[in-house]
Amino acid sequence: MQTNKKRTDRRIVRSKEALKQSLLSLLSQKSFSSISITEIVESANYNRGTFYTHYDNKEALLDDILTPLMEELITSFRAPYGDVDVFHIDELPANAVKIFDHIHQNADVYTSLFKSDVLPLVRDKMFTALKQIALEDLDYPGEELNHELLIIYNMNALIGLVFYWIENNFHYSVPYMRDQLILMINWRPRSVRTQIKRTDPT
Repeated sequence: MQTNKKRTDRRIVRSKEALKQSLLSLLSQKSFSSISITEIVESANYNRGTFYTHYDNKEALLDDILTPLMEELITSFRAPYGDVDVFHIDELPANAVKIFDHIHQNADVYTSLFKSDVLPLVRDKMFTALKQIALEDLDYPGEELNHELLIIYNMNALIGLVFYWIENNFHYSVPYMRDQLILMINWRPRSVRTQIKRTDPT
């Protein structure tokens, strides 16, 4: 009996994974709004009955892709400070940063999502997840600086960096992105040169 259950569970996992991969493949070719359930099941070599056994609609299938992805994103974000009580960001070693590892390990998924019209949804989910976890986990000292505004500023910067990396087909390596992020976090400009050419008013 237990063996039959395991076989059934494996079939469920296999069919759901096939449907997810089918949707991701289609997203790299056309907009989410134009993809039909028939296209998804045909590409996955299943029937509509199998689809509706697992999902009510294609939005639920997309959510089943994004939810674990965001959970892994949060885990990777928490990696540098998850086991400590006090987190000194200026002492953060580059190899403790895991968010770029997560993105690169899921490069195919992120690339497919970035090619589609669900990109605004993906960005919103990423920002919301990271903002919320940072607000819950991190406590910056100081009274003058607005904690929430600082988190929003930092998360937008981080997501912007990640998006640029994905959009440019992971041109830079994971270690390089880690190193650059640490340099950016610790960079304090003393002065900035401008390239503006001023004319003599006389």
